Amino acid sequence: MEKKESKGFVELEWVCPNCNGRNKGSKKTCESCGAPQPDNVKFERAADEKIIVDEKIAAAAKAGADIHCGFCGTRNLGNAVTCSQCGGDLKEGKARASGQILEAAPVMPKFVTCKNCGTENPGSERICAQCGSPLPRAAAPKPVQVQAPAMSNPINAQPKKTNWLLFGGIGAALLLCCVAMLFMFVFPSKSVQGTVTGVEWQTFVPVQEIQSVNYNHQSGSAPSDAYNVSCQTESKEVCQDKTVDQGNGFAEVVRECRTDETQYCDYTVDEWKTIQTYTLNGNDTSPVYDDPSIYNGQRLGSQSEQLSVHFSTASGEEMYSPSSVSELQQFYVGSTWTLKMNAVGSVLSVVK
Repeated sequence: MEKKESKGFVELEWVCPNCNGRNKGSKKTCESCGAPQPDNVKFERAADEKIIVDEKIAAAAKAGADIHCGFCGTRNLGNAVTCSQCGGDLKEGKARASGQILEAAPVMPKFVTCKNCGTENPGSERICAQCGSPLPRAAAPKPVQVQAPAMSNPINAQPKKTNWLLFGGIGAALLLCCVAMLFMFVFPSKSVQGTVTGVEWQTFVPVQEIQSVNYNHQSGSAPSDAYNVSCQTESKEVCQDKTVDQGNGFAEVVRECRTDETQYCDYTVDEWKTIQTYTLNGNDTSPVYDDPSIYNGQRLGSQSEQLSVHFSTASGEEMYSPSSVSELQQFYVGSTWTLKMNAVGSVLSVVK
């Protein structure tokens, strides 16, 4: 079950398209140049945002999305009926977009340098104390819309541009790394002549028997053949804070929590386990496998082998591991082969 809890409201900010001045979300005109806020300017989170404690400001934040007058474009409160500038009926107006989840603002720098006069100002300031010019924002955050906002006459969102050059560069770098790895380990880089000086084999035959195996705190259900089963459900609350644009210069901070439940079980199952492995060794091309005696309730596991051929080359000793016994049987002592080597000096294959 998912539950939501409001933690309160924070004031946003907007950037004037006329002078790039940063303004508090509640301001309807730019504090730097006096230009009115256009209806297509998006609100952004402020680096120094704080939960609003003033009840009058909180009431304004709850008023709903602002309405831009359809006659003069003036921004009005969401609960207004007529335009505060021209008196026009706001039924003809356009409500601002709302309901977007806003990304966090970049960390506020300690100082911001004015581009106009070079004066250093505290990072929280929006206007230069020396010349009055608007101060730049650390970085422009990108609001992410995760649900269809409830609005009338919604503003058409501009599609996010994909940086294909960046993705292309990353892809090219990964491709180069893969090609380099292939040339180093998979593709042969040189060939050398080698004479077989010896072969070795080691064979393995495991003996297995049924044993009781205990499993503890395993997620999910117990296997159908399990016994001594004990299961319990563990709950964990997962919470996330989301900052939701109200379309009026403010955002509501909502904590969304859900309860994740996972079942864990303790149980016992009977499994075949190797209790002993019998090995034999030899230096010829005919590996032999042990044939141990087994008792009631036991079985022989899958036999396996480890094979190797030693070569003498002009640059030293090399070793090759055949993939099967039939391949091993081709390498008699004194025979000469061509060894295909990779860039790091390992034998990839051999040909007669």
